[in-house]
Amino acid sequence: MGIQGTEVAKESSDIIILDDNFATLVRVVRWGRSVYANIQKFIQFQLTVNVAALIINVVSAVSSGDVPLNAVQLLWVNLIMDTLGALALATEPPNNHLMQRPPVGRREPLITNIMWRNLLIMAFYQVAILLTLTFKGVSLLRLEHDNPAHAEILKNTFIFNTFVLLQVFSEFNARKPDELNIFKGIAGNKLFIAIIAITVVLQVLIIEFLGKFTTTVRLSWQLWLVSIGLAFISWPLALVGKLIPVPDRPFLEMFSCCCPGKKEGLMMGRKAVV
Repeated sequence: MGIQGTEVAKESSDIIILDDNFATLVRVVRWGRSVYANIQKFIQFQLTVNVAALIINVVSAVSSGDVPLNAVQLLWVNLIMDTLGALALATEPPNNHLMQRPPVGRREPLITNIMWRNLLIMAFYQVAILLTLTFKGVSLLRLEHDNPAHAEILKNTFIFNTFVLLQVFSEFNARKPDELNIFKGIAGNKLFIAIIAITVVLQVLIIEFLGKFTTTVRLSWQLWLVSIGLAFISWPLALVGKLIPVPDRPFLEMFSCCCPGKKEGLMMGRKAVV
């Protein structure tokens, strides 16, 4: 106790309750779990973007010698992922659902099986969509009769726009990695809503008015609707993916079975913390 406790008791204690109110511990645990959960949300979102962007550019560069996303576009994607994404997901307020989770061990992996499941589903969908557009975009968008140079830049603009919108919708999925209702409590995080709105507005400005800077061209409203539709599919896809059960045993621990030393170290981490 910070008020009634003796100095000897304070010096030998691991935790001192400054206001002598045990309810403070509940708030501390809730906020601690909230910070931990928000870090996990951001990691899931960031890895999804990185995996998708890396595979798309590498496969395109190896197969055709060209990449659909140029340096300026990737800088904008990184801004969404690192700065705006971190602000949006790291400011999620604590909720009572966090207190229903079991304690996390000190040596438990930061990337859980649920995160791996969500990450792989979203990354696979994004890669499949964008690679299809990369190699078949001209025919799918019915640009065969256009000027080849204009058709190529229009296709790459559509890929860039779809990729950014996929990340915007993916931020909603990252809010609730283990819950079906991704909009639960969203009204309480006005910063998240503001960042999403700013991202969408800036994306519209980039596509429609900053083409010389980003090497893009204006898109018709039909192509905008197609981009939004492809991004929207990530919501029901994530919902279905969350119905897929995952084992309680961490994936990394499964792979460590052949390494007794690592397995022993993981088992020592079962001591629970906040």
